[in-house]
Order: sequence, then structure tokens, then C-alpha cells
Amino acid sequence: MSTILVVDDEPRIRDVVVRTLTLDGLEAHGVADVESAMAVLGTRAFDLVVLDLLLPGRDGFTALDDIAHRFPGQAVLVLSCLSETSAKVRSLNLGADDYLTKPFHVEELLARVRARLRAIHRHSPATQTFGRFKLDLVNHRVELAGRPVQLSDREFQVLSELLNHRGRAVTKQHLLSRVWGYRPEEAARVSNVVDVSVRRLRSRLGGDVIETVRGEGYRVR
Repeated sequence: MSTILVVDDEPRIRDVVVRTLTLDGLEAHGVADVESAMAVLGTRAFDLVVLDLLLPGRDGFTALDDIAHRFPGQAVLVLSCLSETSAKVRSLNLGADDYLTKPFHVEELLARVRARLRAIHRHSPATQTFGRFKLDLVNHRVELAGRPVQLSDREFQVLSELLNHRGRAVTKQHLLSRVWGYRPEEAARVSNVVDVSVRRLRSRLGGDVIETVRGEGYRVR
């Protein structure tokens, strides 16, 4: 199921967008400001962010710039009452993938969201190479330095997340959200499942491949 984060400080509009996306079979979550959006994006991955520009505190333009630097490749659809060409051009130059003005028809919003999600999935590569690792994203197969390694689907997903954040520590909360689908408030009760999966990965890949970063999470060497 594709996941979408809706960032809008108007409760009525935010609720309408979240409800519309949910009824269309998508997993949608809503927040009211940039700080909350950044906090959520730091704990789990989303296929698309639907972003208002006129937000309290830091505005949507600042958010676009932050997202581009902190979460490269994150798809963003701007949903704003600003209809001026300058606002659209600025948003697109800052990394937005699409721009829809308010008021909007829910049919057009859904069409644009579906088009963006299709583009994301269409351009997803079948294989990825990370140093010594080669991942077959379709069949969930892994090669390490040319040697096939048998992993369960869950272990493959954990390794894929770690490799996609190579060089950075990945928190248990992020893995629980992205791999297992747990919400942040559920994470404390099930955090040991991450430790178990990492332990199994180490037994298959070698004990020195995944390191523990104290107080932060796990990182691939």
C-alpha cells in the first residue's frame, strides 16, 4: 500500500484530503506544520508528501528545501491557494514534482496522486548495487561480493532499508514503520523484532557488516 503524508494547517482541508486518499485505498497521515512533517519523515518513509505552502512557523517553501536536502528523492505534490506563476515556479525549482491550486476537485487531486505514484513505481529499478551488495528488488535475492545469500523477505527488507541509508544510522522506529508497518506509538512494544532480524542478518552476512550505533540505530559498514 502506498503511503502519503498530508501537511496542511487547515483541519478541514487536511481531513478531506486524508479521507479522500484513504477511501481510494491509500495509507494517508496528516500533520499541521513543517516541524511535525520533518519529525514524521525522519521516522518512516512515504511515497508522496502533499504539502501546503502557507503554514505556521516555517512555510512550505522552507519545507521543500529541507526535504530536498534531508530526504533526497522524496516526491512532493504542492497543494496551495497561491495561484501565482512565481509560486509555482519557485516550488518546482525547490524540488516539487507537481502543483495543484486550491480550491480543488478531489477527482483531480486523486488523478495527480495516482500519476505521481505510477511514475515512482515505473522508474523503480529492478536491481540495485551498493558496493559489495547487489539486490534483486523483484525476487528479493541478494549477492554479497558475487556470493548468493539466502534471506527471508523481512530480512531482505531490513537490509534494503539499511543500504538505502548507507553511511547513516537507521533507527529502530524507522525500520518498524517501513518494514513492519507499525505506528510510532506501537514501536516501544515490539522493538525487539528489529534486534532479532539484525542478528539473523549478521549470521548470514558476517558479523562486521552491520554495526550498532549507540543511541541511534544500525548502519551498514
